[in-house]
Amino acid sequence: MRKAIITVAPTGEGATKKDNPALPITPKEIAESVYESYKAGAAIAHLHMRDDEGKPTMSLDKFRETVGLIREKCDIVINLTTSGDIRAGDDERMAHLIELKPEIASFDCGTMNWMNEDIFVNHPKFLERLGKLMLEHDIKPEVEVFDVGMVHNSIHYIKTGVLKEPVHYQFVLGVGGGMPATIENLIYLIRQIPQNSTWSAFGVGKSHIPIMAASLLLGGDVRVGFEDNIYYDKGVLAKSNAQLVKRAARLVKEFNREVATPDDVREILRLRRQP
Repeated sequence: MRKAIITVAPTGEGATKKDNPALPITPKEIAESVYESYKAGAAIAHLHMRDDEGKPTMSLDKFRETVGLIREKCDIVINLTTSGDIRAGDDERMAHLIELKPEIASFDCGTMNWMNEDIFVNHPKFLERLGKLMLEHDIKPEVEVFDVGMVHNSIHYIKTGVLKEPVHYQFVLGVGGGMPATIENLIYLIRQIPQNSTWSAFGVGKSHIPIMAASLLLGGDVRVGFEDNIYYDKGVLAKSNAQLVKRAARLVKEFNREVATPDDVREILRLRRQP
């Protein structure tokens, strides 16, 4: 099997410093956490931002500062969220892509009941705009899939020219309102995507290790980080994102695969190279 890509998602929008004091929330903290994760084996950084109070934000200033600090430190592939604040409007969700031109950005392929508490809205008209903007700026969509219907939405967007093949999928399992994090569900999702696709998967919380192991065994890529899981073991908080990346890298090698570098990722996912 080809080299395995490890993505680190260091912050997300759910956990707080009270949940885990090691959670990075400032641009400087996020950049340092990404750099330590890069040295541990992460080749992609999936980034969310927090405001000065620690709340989720789509602030262009925060993205600009954080991405700048990371690019000063290393050549990790930058993957920016387009859904970092449920309150943000469509234009706010895309402004940072136009200015910062990341190599990858998230494309959440459908609306869902989020954590059985709120509605995560991804209107078809927004997804059409987002896909076309990514095509215009040569940004690779990471098609985030929380349920099987989102795979079939993506196939519609391939047929209508909003998404371009080969598509890269990120299977998000174990979120309330989405598909449970089981190996059976992962296998089912893999069977639904176009054959020339690439894919990665992760399980939220206690399901992160089983889904990571299954992904590596099945030839996919993996994602770890405080966005998805703040624990290293049952009842034991992770000390850092890099600690989670190091374990993922060990598992990659246990499955007789190599850890992909950022340049490997650019070749595997056919990304636009940064100037």
